[in-house]
Amino acid sequence: MLAIKFSRKGKRNQPFFRIIVLEKSKDPWGDFLEDLGFYNPLTKECSLNEKRIKYWISNGAQPTGSVHNLLVNKGIIKAEKVNVTKKRVSKKKEAPKEATDKKEEKKEKVEEKAEEDRKGALAKEEKKEERKEEKSPKKEAKEEKKEEGGKEVEKVT
Repeated sequence: MLAIKFSRKGKRNQPFFRIIVLEKSKDPWGDFLEDLGFYNPLTKECSLNEKRIKYWISNGAQPTGSVHNLLVNKGIIKAEKVNVTKKRVSKKKEAPKEATDKKEEKKEKVEEKAEEDRKGALAKEEKKEERKEEKSPKKEAKEEKKEEGGKEVEKVT
């Protein structure tokens, strides 16, 4: 099946398109059957060979969405414009709703676990502080002996 496509030329950030006829499955940067004109989107300059475009369309060539809209704007084709999406998303990248729901659930679980960990760490710190405040009987006895020993030394001197 034949197609009328844009073939991008020009420098980076300076696009320039040739309008060509080629097999639909072929690469637009490779060999083509015929060059039908050009389109410069920066200056909106356009040169099209109307007779050859009509000839190829009558022979079954299908213009792509963008080329179709350009031909409608120039009045070569009398039809309505086609809604053209800029980016195609591959099936692999397209995530089903169930998968996104599962991802959201996992995120929520991770956030809940992190929250529990924070609470647990705070509780541990509080317990450590309580332990420090509560002196064990052995430590209290040692401190009392030190105090008594210090008092005796003071009395002697």
